[in-house]
Amino acid sequence: MPRVLIIDDERPIRSTLREILEYEKLDIEEAEDGKKGMELFLKTDFDVVLCDIKMPGMDGVEVLERMQASKPDVPVIMISGHGTIETAVDSLKKGAYDYISKPPDLNRLLVSVRNALDRKVLVKEAKVLKKKAGERSPSPIIGSSSAINDVKDMIDKVAATEARVLITGPNGVGKELVASQVHKKSKRSKAPFIEVNCAAIPSELIESELFGHEKGAFTSAIKQRIGKFEQATDGTLFLDEIGDMSLSAQAKVLRALQENTITRVGGEKEIKVSPRVIAATNKNLKEEIASGNFREDLYHRLSVIIIEVPSLNDRRDDIPMLIQHFMEQIAVENGTTLTPIDEKAVKALSHIDWTGNIRQLRNTVERLMIMADSSITESLVERYA
Repeated sequence: MPRVLIIDDERPIRSTLREILEYEKLDIEEAEDGKKGMELFLKTDFDVVLCDIKMPGMDGVEVLERMQASKPDVPVIMISGHGTIETAVDSLKKGAYDYISKPPDLNRLLVSVRNALDRKVLVKEAKVLKKKAGERSPSPIIGSSSAINDVKDMIDKVAATEARVLITGPNGVGKELVASQVHKKSKRSKAPFIEVNCAAIPSELIESELFGHEKGAFTSAIKQRIGKFEQATDGTLFLDEIGDMSLSAQAKVLRALQENTITRVGGEKEIKVSPRVIAATNKNLKEEIASGNFREDLYHRLSVIIIEVPSLNDRRDDIPMLIQHFMEQIAVENGTTLTPIDEKAVKALSHIDWTGNIRQLRNTVERLMIMADSSITESLVERYA
């Protein structure tokens, strides 16, 4: 039976609240002041607290702050007969779940208490799901198919070395996740992991982004900027979508890799750098070399080790596990209960052509969880997947 603590110095208010809440099959305890209320709160597990703001001695605001410091997951509903908008806003800012004026509207009070109880349950379930997800998936790369196990094995082998790595595969397969895992398992794991999306940066700005610039190097250079190569020194520099980098930038990246030095845009001083470089692309770089769009010498510098991440269509055995992982993850993020899913729905999802790969699957799972009434069914998949 859910337990509610009522803290109020007015006996008639406590009696009224007790009567209406006991009718709702709730276990009630009372305290006539803030000090006694805190004593009860600390030694008993309550699901909701109703607390008056104005009380002699320890007032409700102090009680709220102490409760938030000791048991922040317990919803506290503040009640006041001297309420103003400012008082209500201040209570909510300090962590109150809700604010109700005296004399309380009993229907409004009941709705607030019910919602607070539901929230307490959801928070508890979300913590359990998060714990289970962590126990089930010590590695963030989800799957047990031979294709993805090959990738995991390659990560374990290459992480301990200083070798440069080129990660290939179509969009949405998780190349950045593979890169971060190589970094986390390496000797450089305590140093920064710096990511640059080469496709998202205009060609005229990529050199400033990678190598930095000096004040006054160009019109908008109002101060010196440290580039990504310097930021990643002793750590890892991840060059995502390197196939989209301009030829002029490629030449400077090649020089930085050959000599372990860079020069900021507008500067003359050579600066020593020592990042481990991991690159990724969704393009066939050998075709780009043949077309004159990518430097062959840079390709050989980057591709000491090549990790090819399979498409989702090439690892369909992992789809049920990925669905479960994403459902748990989304439930935790949104503070909601886990939506049941039919076996036929999982089977239907396993046969879809996933051109957008892992990213598309996660978006689809989230859409299905939002649109589901009670469970995710095969018909819902056919309609919204």
